[in-house]
Amino acid sequence: MSGRRHQDYLIVGVMAAIALFFLLPFVWILLTSLKPEAEVFSRSLWPSALQFDNYVRLLDKMPFWQYLRNSVLITAISVLGVVLSSSLVGYAFGCIEWRGRNFLFYFVIATMMLPMQVTMIPIFVIFKELGWLNTFKPLTVPMFLGGGAFNIFLMRQFFMTVPASLLDAARIDGCSELGIWWRVVLPLARPALATVAILTFMFTWNDFLTPLIYLSDQAKGTLALGLGQLAGQQQPEWAVLMAASVLMMLPVIVLFFLFQKYFIQGFTMSGIKE
Repeated sequence: MSGRRHQDYLIVGVMAAIALFFLLPFVWILLTSLKPEAEVFSRSLWPSALQFDNYVRLLDKMPFWQYLRNSVLITAISVLGVVLSSSLVGYAFGCIEWRGRNFLFYFVIATMMLPMQVTMIPIFVIFKELGWLNTFKPLTVPMFLGGGAFNIFLMRQFFMTVPASLLDAARIDGCSELGIWWRVVLPLARPALATVAILTFMFTWNDFLTPLIYLSDQAKGTLALGLGQLAGQQQPEWAVLMAASVLMMLPVIVLFFLFQKYFIQGFTMSGIKE
């Protein structure tokens, strides 16, 4: 019994050491954001004096609140679009029998093999012809068109675990396919929906390249663009840059810890089923 207890202590100790190792970059960024500029590259990890003024100076370096509002708006619309569209497409692939279903599903999955650089120029030309440049439409409207192959795959695998008898009972009661998707399947898919929502939030919130390509007006910039502008200055103030990085990471960290149970369930319950 004592041997098993020592083994458990060893496992916990190793996991704690690994967790601390991965936390070190965040701790370094947080402490650097509280240092005077002259101490940023010093060997001491802890600042000699806590410099909360770095967060105040950040507001003077860039239109933080404007960028925050734009990022929240784009991210919220993107999460809503991906959750709705990927769950709807995943339901069609996982719960409805129709000719060519598997072929089209594998075709959708094959699009994951295409690098973003291959489709970047054709997509840009399409949005240019639509007159969507320098608007939020290229960043939000595509999110309502399926949500991406990985999200469709995740939702489809989860929906395939729903008992067929439950779906058949709803059909016998006269419920339409949209009604089954909305009233029966979605309430059961909260773990998968939370997983898709968290992944979409992280990608959209941290996305730098897409806003850089389509947004030319500074008033429409995002926090990711603002962070890039601070880093790209000729003489960047590193303490202020670290303060911006902390504020950029906080929503993602808080969201993950609030919904980590659903996030883990979404992956563990979306097993491969054919």
